[in-house]
Amino acid sequence: MTYTLEKSSVLEALFVQQKLAAQKSPYPSYEQRIEALKKVQKLVVDNETLLTQALSEDFSYRSPHETRLLELISIVENCKYTCKRLAKWMKAEKRSVSLLFKPGKARVHYQPLGVIGNVVPWNYPIHLALGPLIGALAAGNRMLIKMSELTPKTGEVLQNLIEEYFSPDEVAVINGGTSVAQEFCSLPFDHLLFTGSSAVGKLVMQEASKNLTPVTLELGGKSPVIVDEDADLKHAAERVIIGKLLNAGQTCVAPDYVLIHEKCTEQFIHLCKEVANSRYPNLMNNPDYSAIINDHHVERLQKLLKEAEEQGAHLSKLQEGANKASSKARLFEPIIMTNVKPSMRIMQEEIFGPILPILSYRSIDEAIDYIAQRPHPLALYYFGKDRKIQEKVIKNTQCGGMTINGTMTHVAQEDLPFGGVGTSGMGQYHGKETFKTFSHAKSIYQESSWSQGKILYPPYGRIVNYLINKLLIKN
Repeated sequence: MTYTLEKSSVLEALFVQQKLAAQKSPYPSYEQRIEALKKVQKLVVDNETLLTQALSEDFSYRSPHETRLLELISIVENCKYTCKRLAKWMKAEKRSVSLLFKPGKARVHYQPLGVIGNVVPWNYPIHLALGPLIGALAAGNRMLIKMSELTPKTGEVLQNLIEEYFSPDEVAVINGGTSVAQEFCSLPFDHLLFTGSSAVGKLVMQEASKNLTPVTLELGGKSPVIVDEDADLKHAAERVIIGKLLNAGQTCVAPDYVLIHEKCTEQFIHLCKEVANSRYPNLMNNPDYSAIINDHHVERLQKLLKEAEEQGAHLSKLQEGANKASSKARLFEPIIMTNVKPSMRIMQEEIFGPILPILSYRSIDEAIDYIAQRPHPLALYYFGKDRKIQEKVIKNTQCGGMTINGTMTHVAQEDLPFGGVGTSGMGQYHGKETFKTFSHAKSIYQESSWSQGKILYPPYGRIVNYLINKLLIKN
């Protein structure tokens, strides 16, 4: 296909430039791919202070340790992981050949798709821009990255750095609002990755469908925690609170709410408060606690609390005295919520903030049924020692992924695919899955001159009749 510039759009110009480059070099060598991956690693290592400061400016305050641990180090480790395994991933996979077609040979060749689009959210913009980029470059592709308008400083810094380390026909970053995002998703990408809300994901998929562009949607949902009666409650409280307060709960796989055995509820709440005091002393002035992204989201969280309280929910501060004056803007005081009803709005939509509703159950079947009757979450967490119950939860729930006796750490495993199911998303990436998602698995059969498949050619005779009767014989 020939691509011509019919519009003056900078975005379309970049797309056409990358598409033409992909046509000119459809299969970058191993050495070229490794060089590109090392550029990503160098970009992060050489500019970690600049990136950390930019993100903190966008949030009004973002814990520098969180940014380095969750966004920068993860990218460096991803680069190392991918470089170490890329040669193996690029090798053709041998496949078996049926008896009739031997001694022919079959294999799968992983071909670069071409130009990948990546729509990045605001909550982890560096990680979610550069993480998929690593997989796209490893697979031999080009990438256009659309940053969120809610993180303009990070978007500006990343755009400048990408321009410094890469040519625009390899990688380019685009910044802008809704109209730019709509134009971005309307481009005929070879694959489009979107990370964000289910509502926007539907619009992205609708726009992409006009070009039959395949999509990977990483959405969200209400990721539940089950704390069973035999769980180590102190351990569970620590993992849940850390998962909930990282980035102030603004994580797509953060624990959204807790289902806990009725015998353990009061003790668990007490332990959650102990954990908050020990891990985040003087929380509202603690340098490890991040702010909410903007005023709109602060107001949204406040409305969820107010509505729930008016409908009978009991609100309790996770840390008493935590509302002392803070020098940081948009810090949100963490709340534990009990006497929660499933009909409340806070139990209908993803919270995406430091509010933890707690519901009690009498039996594990009750907890499983509660989850099964609702949209499939992106993640699910189970705390308990009984292996049979663990397997029961695994086999009787639908979710993107799970961590047993922990929260969120399944996402940190490069060798595990990450993705949603149902309303929490479609498609997977991370590690080799990213390489495969951004590649076309091309089937190749190499026929031998000695192939017995010739007996299938007409005119058909006794041998074919014998084979047909043999293969169709009824047992």
